[in-house]
Amino acid sequence: MAGLNHHTAALGDLETFRFPDEETFLAAARERFKGALLLQTCNRIEVLVHGDAQGLTAFLHEQGREAFDILEGVEVLSHLLEVAAGIDSMIIGEDQILGQLKRALALAQESGACDPIIDLCIKKAVHVGVEVRRRTEINRGAVSIGSAAVALAEDLLGSLDGRHILVLGSGEMGMLVAKALAARDLTAIYVANRTYERALVLAEKIGGKAVNFSELTRYITLSDVVITCTSAPHPVLTREILARAMRDRCWPTEGHPRPLVVVDIAQPRDVEEGAAEVDGVSLYTIDNLRDVNEHTIETRRTEAARAEAFIEEELDRFLSQINGASADEVLRGLYTWAEAVRTRERDRALARLQGYGPETEAVIDDLSRVLTKKLLIDATFSIRSCAEQGRIEDAEQLVRAITRGDRLCSRRDD
Repeated sequence: MAGLNHHTAALGDLETFRFPDEETFLAAARERFKGALLLQTCNRIEVLVHGDAQGLTAFLHEQGREAFDILEGVEVLSHLLEVAAGIDSMIIGEDQILGQLKRALALAQESGACDPIIDLCIKKAVHVGVEVRRRTEINRGAVSIGSAAVALAEDLLGSLDGRHILVLGSGEMGMLVAKALAARDLTAIYVANRTYERALVLAEKIGGKAVNFSELTRYITLSDVVITCTSAPHPVLTREILARAMRDRCWPTEGHPRPLVVVDIAQPRDVEEGAAEVDGVSLYTIDNLRDVNEHTIETRRTEAARAEAFIEEELDRFLSQINGASADEVLRGLYTWAEAVRTRERDRALARLQGYGPETEAVIDDLSRVLTKKLLIDATFSIRSCAEQGRIEDAEQLVRAITRGDRLCSRRDD
């Protein structure tokens, strides 16, 4: 696994590393690795492959990505479980990561980049994530990125009572923001989206007002807070739009606009660089949400420790499952070879018989199957045993010895 996340990368670094066309990326990865998956969220971009670290590093360099962290082996499995459990999230205990992992797996499957190992990794991680939340209270009182944005706005303004709020974006994050706002005593919630029908659906769910994108400037003028979270690949709130809206917010006597709080939690960012220089605009991004998390993290430290203990227990099971799946892959090569030999020799035997009927053909076929299976029993046991102990190279060497006549190299234990 390689990539960047909120622990070591700034928002700008994450934006630079992001892959805008996920399907194209997975198609390229599919040509290089047995399996691949791309996980992209607001706070992390991580690539998981069934391959080796050297190959993944070279591949990402070819994709124009130079600086990234890389994990391999058991570290990857441990990391996946921590991510799914919410321990590794910027907002400790948040639940959105489970859906994001499922979507990443679905996209890998649809693109043909997924293989049994990748499938097992993600499904196991999601299972552990669900179990952690069932066994602990790590997500009790936890906030999503969306609700953290609302909490940040509330901290900045002292209270959201009687305020006008504009939510820009009606996807999953927009829904989380809107739900958090619906619990406040607001005067008005406006929902804007490039597709008006989607804005209308979300507005109806929370008792807000859907806004046409063409009326964006007008509703920015009316609002005290703008929270933007679209999935657009480019800025949707430009400096020009904000400047135009702020001119209409000027106090009659002072000539200065009423302050506007803009919280941009989109990735890539929705607000154009330099927009914070517009008079009266206070711009905040995902990086500012770390402070909100610090207010709630103390109440979940004990639960996080319990989650980590459970993850340690599950890690051994996870490793055993991965090794077992690897054994299946190694054995697949052995049985493919054996089946080819069986059918070839069966056909030769049948060709030597004269005037045989379907019954004879069935007997010969059954005999060859039974013999092949019995001859491979001990070899199968040894190969699977090696693989499940993590000795994949030994398992592969055994298969090569049987199928190609390679010599077995003795290994001296250290």
